[in-house]
Amino acid sequence: MRILQLGKFYPIRGGVEKVMYDIMTGLSERGVSCDMMCALSHGRSRIMEINPHAKLIGCHALKKIAATMISPAMIFALRRRCQEYDIIHVHHPDPMACLSLFLSGYKGKVALHWHSDIEKQKVLLQLYRPLQKWLRRRADVILGTTPVYTAESPFLTSMQHKIQCLPIGIDPIPSCNSRVESIYNRYAHKKIIFSLGRLVTYKGYRYLVEAARYLSDDYVVLIGGEGPLKNKLLDEIETLGVTGKVQLLGRIPDEDLPAYYHACRLFCLSSIQKTEAFAIVQIEAMSCSKPVVATSIPHSGVTWVNKHGVSGLNVPPRNAHALATAIMTIAGDETIYEGYARRAGQRYSNLFTKDRMIDNLLKIYTNL
Repeated sequence: MRILQLGKFYPIRGGVEKVMYDIMTGLSERGVSCDMMCALSHGRSRIMEINPHAKLIGCHALKKIAATMISPAMIFALRRRCQEYDIIHVHHPDPMACLSLFLSGYKGKVALHWHSDIEKQKVLLQLYRPLQKWLRRRADVILGTTPVYTAESPFLTSMQHKIQCLPIGIDPIPSCNSRVESIYNRYAHKKIIFSLGRLVTYKGYRYLVEAARYLSDDYVVLIGGEGPLKNKLLDEIETLGVTGKVQLLGRIPDEDLPAYYHACRLFCLSSIQKTEAFAIVQIEAMSCSKPVVATSIPHSGVTWVNKHGVSGLNVPPRNAHALATAIMTIAGDETIYEGYARRAGQRYSNLFTKDRMIDNLLKIYTNL
């Protein structure tokens, strides 16, 4: 088989791009030819050889509008190359990838990976809707990251006969004892609550900051990531009197990130909107046997990933007190904590490894 992953952009910034890249490397490492075509965040079009069975085809982009890279080069590149592939695996949401496929003249099999609905750009969605409808009908199979999200998405109501569940899988976060020890020393005698993501509204960080008010002084909340709400969150930290108890770490270098996962007591996902469809950070934490406190976002797959009472606890969104109570329930008692930690690691091993994702995907491709 020859496969093409199509969509989003490079370098990797978010979960969709990470899944595309991991699928490409996972398949190619098993000898299956799998390329990845995407818009480049900067620079001219170029092809990067990843290994003997994979290359990354980067397409020049003119600009970014509403989280979409405008890349006419992708249209021409796909039209030239599409007949080389038995299956094109397109990742949604990405209107540029959809448009490129529509104009390519490709006649082969199409797998549509439905990572999430378009929630934010409502006006642009109306313009994109006819093309999105074409893509749903054109797809031979629609892949959802959780059974909950695809079952409850209003865009997929009439497409249930095409849907298969393909949970995201990752390699375990590697341990790094020296860096972990450094974090322990920096926050001596503190229970570290870790969170990671862009500082934007849907991540709900204002509620995690407020939750710190209800935590005792032996807790510290560390939030990694950058974003437009940084100054507003800093103001709230000061206003709520939790300076020192909540720290915004900014962008954490890739080489340091594993240490924070391993050093934390548990991971907290405070997101408040369905834009958070899966949250790969949850399974990254579980791969380190860290329990998760997350939010029960309606129609999202977040609570399927973090099974309540097994790998962690899920609480109502926008509820700071509930977040704090769940954190203390897990982290405050050693016996309870060890049970959640063990089950979090087991849930990762059973459902969310990269090898399992590639195994399942190969079966789907073979059936196509």
